[in-house]
Amino acid sequence: MSDLSGRIAAAGWRVTVVADGEPVGDKAVNRAVPDGVTLIRTGRRVAEGERPDARAYLEALCRLTAQALRLPRHDLVVTMTDPPMLALAGPVLAARHGAASLHWCQDLYPDLLPVLGVRMPDLLLRVAGRGMARALRRQGGVIAIGRCMRERIVASGVAADRVTLLPNWPDPAIRPLEKAGNGVRRSLGLTEGDGRFLVAYSGTLGLAHPMDGVLEAAVRLQHSDPSVIVLLVGEGRGFTAVEEAARLRGLRNLHRLPWQPADRLAECLSGADLHLVAMDPAAEGLLVPSKLAGVQAAGRPCLFLGPAGSEAAAQMDGCGMVIDPFDGAAIAEAVRAYAAAPDRCAAEGKRAARKTEAWTADRAAAAFVGLAEHLVDARRAVRPLLGRPLPYA
Repeated sequence: MSDLSGRIAAAGWRVTVVADGEPVGDKAVNRAVPDGVTLIRTGRRVAEGERPDARAYLEALCRLTAQALRLPRHDLVVTMTDPPMLALAGPVLAARHGAASLHWCQDLYPDLLPVLGVRMPDLLLRVAGRGMARALRRQGGVIAIGRCMRERIVASGVAADRVTLLPNWPDPAIRPLEKAGNGVRRSLGLTEGDGRFLVAYSGTLGLAHPMDGVLEAAVRLQHSDPSVIVLLVGEGRGFTAVEEAARLRGLRNLHRLPWQPADRLAECLSGADLHLVAMDPAAEGLLVPSKLAGVQAAGRPCLFLGPAGSEAAAQMDGCGMVIDPFDGAAIAEAVRAYAAAPDRCAAEGKRAARKTEAWTADRAAAAFVGLAEHLVDARRAVRPLLGRPLPYA
């Protein structure tokens, strides 16, 4: 959001971002508000350790909608997918402002809710699904971040010419860095030339990111390849369970680091020899792991532990492997193969970095602005509006 909103503002739009809650701690998401962007928060404070449920999501949806209804008129309303079902507010807000509407779909709800462990009665889930499909059909446009997600949205009844494929991009601050002198490796006691191999999972770890196979692989590697170290970096509901499972299994080759500040992102990702990205097969077409773009921008190969038919799997061509997330033996064997082939790691890492050079934040923002202008022009053609010196979004 920070990358995109700032670039849209630089293109001549006045941008208002409405967000729930307050800034929390020192997370990477709490960045300076870009010039030309107004950030409005609902002010609701999130309790430490709070886990959202269906009721919390509904309350957040109501707070955001109420706040947005009080804003002055805008030309384009963009809804995202956190909290779930926020797309329902898009047509309401667009009607309030006489504006065009666009849903930027990062996760496809409500279908994803059961995968995330949010329990809902089957009847309510079906009703919510029909409501979401109807809301998407009423949008002026929908952005999908993956091919398989786009196919699901079109299958729900949204006209294909209204669904635009616009993948997420890597953080512009991420770039390949040498492992020599890397602070993350140094904090783990790894030194240049010691022959140890670092495998990392970095980012959010939730219920949509199965780690059973990784834990089994760590057990196998601890006995057969003591030079391999597994590192988990980040936050999320899944870390507590993984750490407890690691303790029960007596894992000594698994290490943990908390969420890293944004200015250490490139160093953290570049510190690993090989990365892991996990995705529950049940989430195929419902999300695309955004952490994959960051891993590739850091110039490192990746094991994608998820469904072979997904968007993320398609990105593995020539710069990683696709493995069943529950097959610990296969994961361990793949790690051994990479650890034994440093030239392969280097070649696939370079290929991954080149791939991300073709899709940057600047190019994505230009595509987004082009779509926004098209939607606003189409809306004006139906309902001419008073001219303004600058468009609003």
